[in-house]
Amino acid sequence: MPPITNRYEFVFLFDVTNGNPNGDPDAGNLPRQDPETNQGLVTDVCLKRKVRNYVNLVHDGDPRFGIYVQDGAILNQKHRTAYKAVRPGNNAVTTVSKLSPKDEDEEAAIRRFMCDNFFDVRTFGAVMSTGVNCGQVRGPVQLSFAQSLEPILPLEITLTRMAATTEKEAKDTAAGEGTADGDDRRENRTMGRKHIVPYALYRVHGYISAKLAERTAPGNKPRKAEGSGFDDDDLEVLWTALEHMFDHDRSASRGEMASRRLVLFRHDSALGNAPASALFRRVTVKRYFEGASYDLTSADLRRLAPARRFEDYAISVDHTALPAGITIIEKF
Repeated sequence: MPPITNRYEFVFLFDVTNGNPNGDPDAGNLPRQDPETNQGLVTDVCLKRKVRNYVNLVHDGDPRFGIYVQDGAILNQKHRTAYKAVRPGNNAVTTVSKLSPKDEDEEAAIRRFMCDNFFDVRTFGAVMSTGVNCGQVRGPVQLSFAQSLEPILPLEITLTRMAATTEKEAKDTAAGEGTADGDDRRENRTMGRKHIVPYALYRVHGYISAKLAERTAPGNKPRKAEGSGFDDDDLEVLWTALEHMFDHDRSASRGEMASRRLVLFRHDSALGNAPASALFRRVTVKRYFEGASYDLTSADLRRLAPARRFEDYAISVDHTALPAGITIIEKF
């Protein structure tokens, strides 16, 4: 299938209930926050990881939908598969520590192999110049950081585990005093903590460039800066992944996460027909409380109870007076 020929932007909304959508390892795994506004953040890398996991789960075994960045993967081993394909019968490619393309034609062939066989390279791009050099690919699909629509107040929840980690820990517990209320049981209790966001609705913006997917016509020599080949089938896989990825990413720490809305802006051309910033403004979210809606910048929000469910927000999409060449598609 030929690469996409239309530019897209999209607005994606998802929420979390009693969970940590993206912990910060530099801050004791606290939910990420903007320190000035206290709005929650989820990195683009976190969201791409969920897309990769979903595609790998659904399309496992399909050679066109391999995943390049996987948990525990050795990337240079995947690079060697490209060299084996473009240098058939050359056993040296499996043993030498460093490999580089011999010329521009081989460089283009290696890069095309990686795009054709790995969905995430074809979609998000990759830097693959790591010893066994497969070059770089600029991905046509890019995501912003997700940001909560209102400030979040993370809670630190203390947990008790009814087991000891080591024999020494068990002996130390047995030799200790009883509980404060006089219970003299010697249980192997250990304490832990979990950070959660009671509720937050997050918004992320996405960009899809047809020019970064574009390839040379069949039979012509590939360009050095040839696109990734991201096509309409890949596009549908991406939309499906965004809709269902949280359903297959459950864990105790993430609580309840769900995809809520996906609004696409389709351009009639590869270069686009309107600025992305103007299109994003057409998707507005307001607080909804007791039959009235409030702008998220309104001072009236301070007197409202905090949002605790998706229905506490009102989402609208402005379809009026669209710029020429723009189509709005509400996927869900």
